[in-house]
Amino acid sequence: MDADRYSFSETGFLGERIPVQVSGVSLSGDCPRNSCNFSSADRFTITFPKGNYTVHFVGTVRDNHFLATFTDPYTVKVTLPPEFDVRNHFIGSISPGAGVTEGNDGTVVIAWNSTRNAEVRFYTEDRVTLLTLFGQFWIIIAVVLLIPFLFTWKRKQG
Repeated sequence: MDADRYSFSETGFLGERIPVQVSGVSLSGDCPRNSCNFSSADRFTITFPKGNYTVHFVGTVRDNHFLATFTDPYTVKVTLPPEFDVRNHFIGSISPGAGVTEGNDGTVVIAWNSTRNAEVRFYTEDRVTLLTLFGQFWIIIAVVLLIPFLFTWKRKQG
């Protein structure tokens, strides 16, 4: 990003920015002597000399949902641990323009080339099992209700 500060925040219900706590913050990019220095303006904002940088950080994600909103288009890459996935479109989703690839050690990598909004709704294997059980339950209900109907319909025609 071409900026001189970065604020760690999430988007609230009304579009407001809510500060979030992160750890492992680092910068990479156009740095003198390959050392990107930054200072903390407060607990949720870092400042650095204006330039084109990549911000790396670790933060908590709640409710199996990740949303990043930017004022300008940026390249965004999200790496999900092996226990999460997004490839089943019935229970997971990603915002348009993303490419999904398999990373090292079973991780899932979602990348946008140039986006203002990056959204990921991911799930665990438990949710896939619940979806399968839910689907099988309704298929059994449909069969139980359709068989008597088909038998009475066949008798009426015959």
